[in-house]
Formats: sequence, structure tokens, C-alpha cells
Amino acid sequence: MQRLVMLAVAAIIPVLLYRGWVGGMTADRLAVELKAQEARVAEITARNQVLAAEVRALQTGTDGIEARARLDLGMIREGEIFVLMPEDAH
Repeated sequence: MQRLVMLAVAAIIPVLLYRGWVGGMTADRLAVELKAQEARVAEITARNQVLAAEVRALQTGTDGIEARARLDLGMIREGEIFVLMPEDAH
């Protein structure tokens, strides 16, 4: 009797392990996860392209540096007048 119980347990354990490892990731679930990862990769690729273009602009001339200084630091050229327009409070 004890031998029969041991054989039954030995037969059930691999089946349960297999279902736990393989059965947990269905094709539908994997497809959803794949779509999410593809969207994330596309987002990161687009961001990298923007950053690469910015690096090229900063490396190739003063226009990129000047634009960056104007946006980030509020710098203006000599003779220019800086006007700050407040946004509507509505």
C-alpha cells in the first residue's frame, strides 16, 4: 500500500510542476505582454532618436547650443528684449 501511495505521489508531482511552469503563461497572456514590450521599445526608440538628434545639433554648431541656452537658461542675444507673458489664470 505504501508503495502505491509513493508511486501516485511520484506521478502527480511532475504533472503539477509542469502545469505550474508551462500552464501559467498562456499564449494570450504572452501576446499581451509582447505587445506591451513592443510599445515600450517603440517609445524608448523614439526618445533615443530625439536625444541623438539633439546631440548631433550640439556637436555640429552653435545653433543647437544657442537654442538649448534659450530654452533652459532663458538666455537672450545682445540687443534683444525679453518679454514674459503670464499665462491666463482661468
